[in-house]
Amino acid sequence: MRRWLGVAETVLANHSDRLNAINIFPVPDGDTGTNLYLTAHAAATAAAECDSVDLGTVVAAGARAAMEEARGNSGTLLAVFLDAFAVPLAGQTRLTGPLLAEALHRSEIRAWSALSEPVEGTMLSVLGSAAVAAAEAAASADAAGADSNATLSRVLGDVIDAAVHAVVDTEGQLATLHDAKVVDAGAVGLLLVLGALRSAVLGEGLAEPVLDALHGYHVQDPHIHGDQPPAEGVELMCTITLSPLDAAGLRHRLDELGESVIMSPLGTLDEDSGCVRWRVHVHVIDPEAALAEIRRVGEPERVSFTELHSDAV
Repeated sequence: MRRWLGVAETVLANHSDRLNAINIFPVPDGDTGTNLYLTAHAAATAAAECDSVDLGTVVAAGARAAMEEARGNSGTLLAVFLDAFAVPLAGQTRLTGPLLAEALHRSEIRAWSALSEPVEGTMLSVLGSAAVAAAEAAASADAAGADSNATLSRVLGDVIDAAVHAVVDTEGQLATLHDAKVVDAGAVGLLLVLGALRSAVLGEGLAEPVLDALHGYHVQDPHIHGDQPPAEGVELMCTITLSPLDAAGLRHRLDELGESVIMSPLGTLDEDSGCVRWRVHVHVIDPEAALAEIRRVGEPERVSFTELHSDAV
């Protein structure tokens, strides 16, 4: 797991420019590659410092750091993915096909629930296809061989195949991507993370021809996001401690004020206070109004504002 997150960090660093170049959904701000890399860097650093032999403990350490340092929609969803992925691995010292299938299934559920308006044609589509492929591959193994290395290899292979097809399909699932003739940047980013997992386990990463064949992703292709109408508004992110009821109310108010609302818990419910720490993400035109709504229910920490328009070329 430490090797996986380290490889993911390196791969995302190497591909950040191309991911930025095709980042036009949900806003053409050209920062998906940067956001994924910085979030993965936080996860990899924390995992490397965790000396546990428990797979769940290592991934959870990376997930907590990723959630605290998450950047943008894509980085926040990557952190949510890792946080859920860690749960079925708790107490385990070896990854198996069935464990991987369960981890992907949990991650899919958490990712969809974290978003107020989840849509196909994004990271969610890739995660969903990967989870289904993993479940089918794991279920096809006989009981005696379910936990074998051969089964894990087969599950990983099917996961990558399904993820590649899901990335290709994103171009036709969202009008914005279809019109620009490009696949979704976040979807490619998650494919790279899954490819890093196969590389860490089997020593076999994604073949460059697979990536070069994705529309808009070849190194010679232009920065497509630069041809899009400039994005308006501000990305607001913060961490806040709230009860689940207050968090639901805040999500509703943020949905009214802005778009791309993501709220995901950091850790578990504190039994004494009845509260959970939440990572909050929203795109708004008036960030001060959104921050005022947040402060009505609690005191936010780690507040950041980022202009959605990008001057990158």
